[in-house]
Amino acid sequence: MRINVNGQAVELNDGGNALDAAEVLSQQLKKDALAARVNGAVQELWHPLNDGDTVEILTFADEEGRRVFRHTSSHVIARAVLTVRPDAKIAIGPAIENGFYYDFDVDSPFTPENLAAINKEMARIVKRNDRLERSESPRAEALEDMKRRAEPYKVELINDLPEDAVISFYKMGDFVDLCAGPHLPSTGKIKAIQVTHTSGAYWRGSEKNKMLQRIYGTSFPTKEAMDEYLAQIEEAKKRDHRKLGRELDLYSVVEEGPGFIFFHPNGMIIRNELEAYWRALHREHGYQEIKTPILLSCELWKRSGHWDHYRENMYTTKIDDQDFAIKPMNCPGGMLVYKRRVYSYRDLPLRMCELGLVHRHELSGALHGLMRVRSFTQDDAHIFMTMEHVKSEIQGVIRLITRVYEEFGYAFHMELSTRPENSIGETKDWETAIEALRSAMDDAGLSYRINEGDGAFYGPKIDFHIRDSIGRTWQCGTIQLDFQMPELFDLTYVGSDGQKHRPVMIHRVVFGSIERFIGIMTEHFAGAFPLWLSPTQVKILTITDRADDRAREIYSLLEGEGIRAELDLRNEKIGFKIREAQVEKVPYCIVLGDKEVENNVLAIRSRRKGDEGTAAPEEFVARLKDEILKRTLDD
Repeated sequence: MRINVNGQAVELNDGGNALDAAEVLSQQLKKDALAARVNGAVQELWHPLNDGDTVEILTFADEEGRRVFRHTSSHVIARAVLTVRPDAKIAIGPAIENGFYYDFDVDSPFTPENLAAINKEMARIVKRNDRLERSESPRAEALEDMKRRAEPYKVELINDLPEDAVISFYKMGDFVDLCAGPHLPSTGKIKAIQVTHTSGAYWRGSEKNKMLQRIYGTSFPTKEAMDEYLAQIEEAKKRDHRKLGRELDLYSVVEEGPGFIFFHPNGMIIRNELEAYWRALHREHGYQEIKTPILLSCELWKRSGHWDHYRENMYTTKIDDQDFAIKPMNCPGGMLVYKRRVYSYRDLPLRMCELGLVHRHELSGALHGLMRVRSFTQDDAHIFMTMEHVKSEIQGVIRLITRVYEEFGYAFHMELSTRPENSIGETKDWETAIEALRSAMDDAGLSYRINEGDGAFYGPKIDFHIRDSIGRTWQCGTIQLDFQMPELFDLTYVGSDGQKHRPVMIHRVVFGSIERFIGIMTEHFAGAFPLWLSPTQVKILTITDRADDRAREIYSLLEGEGIRAELDLRNEKIGFKIREAQVEKVPYCIVLGDKEVENNVLAIRSRRKGDEGTAAPEEFVARLKDEILKRTLDD
């Protein structure tokens, strides 16, 4: 039979499978193969092929290949846990980014000794290279089997399936688990596997259900890759924005307001600098800034569709017996600003931006520093335009977002997210919108991935995933093309024919949220913010009290030039003062002693280079102002 494998035409014997197809291309590909995408669906390597099939061999370099690898790894940990803790009842175990987890119902929490034993048992399982064997059973038979094995969580999962469903199981040695697959051919593909941490987790994510014990792990096809990842994890711990937030006195979260951020003076400096940068950038790109209320009638949210899609995450109240909700999104307010007057086609495109405070109810277990909060500021913008403007406006937004990320030193990639299941609107509008986003990126020569079914409920979107200094990715910017909101809010403009027409909308953010962006930035720079963002830009350190008056003069000079300075006149050794400034990650220190005062110079120490010698005060001020203006990054 003739098939297409990784873009090449291949002849294969009848009855051949995906692994045979990989072998035809190369022995190395056969060795690296983990699964295959056959006619668009991910299948196991032993999946039989038919004449005319299109096959893509998936390796660890592919996201779907890693998912199959880590999902099989979750079965390994379940089997290991049942050996170490026979009292455990198994729940679910999916692959996640950079690893996997499995939930267990146990009589007592896992101990460090348990986890060490689980690691040893997993190593034995992968070394045995057990095959994974798939079997199928009718629903009734599957239920009886899981009841006999005393696995109540599997019984519940099967009960949720249709009466006529055929249930699949995977056998690994003497371990059998309910699972849809796909999986690796055998456990021997997993060369490195390890528990990373544990936590509590409610069954099916509901606080109404029992708290289970979740064990997280990770796995790789080589020990070297595992070591590299674990080193990255250790580096990430050092960069944790929650730890640095405390050390640098940036922000806090208190018991009286879980999920709500208290910004301290140092944190407010960073936030205000970010917002000033954002405002200047948007003025340059032709945006008009607006501000809309955080509390609006529930009727508005019903009209916009957010009530149906975000109701469980919205905070509500009553005013004069009328239902109101705190906004989870800024866009409906932007619609009302547009509707205040009649626009001509000559007024379009109209770009309106807003630093809008929104609130969304997150479960307490999901809250995480600045990254997952209940109140945050979105740097929103809404562009109202005609169809003729769509391509150029999308490309303009892409250029703006690209400029911002480059100035912060972020690499990034883009994903085109298409229509989700719970969407609103006509199919033809969605097709038009998706094609508009696609063609805008294609015409600009941009590369991107397709993320099927992950668009907003009202339109497809382009998502920007930035990569930080230790290789982690974060979804921040987004561009959403919307035909639905203008229809729901009856937005119009007067065309050249004198008739009313419906505008098209772009929703977009650059930072995503100010709070989360500060969190990402804190970890990216490890708290050593570039000069223009640093709360204290220069610290003035004296060696003796004879230099105090000169230090005060230099402080006044810097502050007068708009440079944030701090005096340290304490009677401490200069080495101690310098080390303290380094811990505080201050970009520059000025050291003043008798010699510097006498010669009217400043001894300069930088965070980047250490001792940099001396400079005249005016020369140093000019250097700082140039670095701030250019938003220079550390090497």
